[in-house]
Amino acid sequence: MKTKLITLEGYNKLRIEHDYLWKEQRPEVTKIVTWAAGLGDRSENADYQFNKRLLRQIDRRVRYLRKLLPELKIVYYAPEQEGKVFFGATVEIENDAGDIKTFKIVGPEEIYDERKDYISIDSPMARALLKKQVDDEAVVSTPQGDKTWYINKITYIKK
Repeated sequence: MKTKLITLEGYNKLRIEHDYLWKEQRPEVTKIVTWAAGLGDRSENADYQFNKRLLRQIDRRVRYLRKLLPELKIVYYAPEQEGKVFFGATVEIENDAGDIKTFKIVGPEEIYDERKDYISIDSPMARALLKKQVDDEAVVSTPQGDKTWYINKITYIKK
């Protein structure tokens, strides 16, 4: 089961997506579907078929967001988090080979393909790093075996 935690930034992004789909994109697509339906035979009307399918996708995503948003718990920064890895932290880690990675620990709903610098709180890496401090080592279980990473830096956005 996915963790229902989210950062304020992630919540706002989902809310903006919902509002855009519902208030802007859906009315535009509905107009096109209505226009295309008025042209006659719908079975061979590409405009009608494509936009009707798009309308179903929009409605499916809107229903999903309307169900999801009230269930999410926004996690705000707290001064007690300082110095340790918790939800919302941006962490820089390094392994023995000198490979350095930097990422932010966020909720699973905030992971997007274009954001390679975000990892889910549910991931093995995030679980291994939780409650660790700078210079601590974290052992992450991977299919290739255990990997050891050292924490170089922990930062938070203080909002």
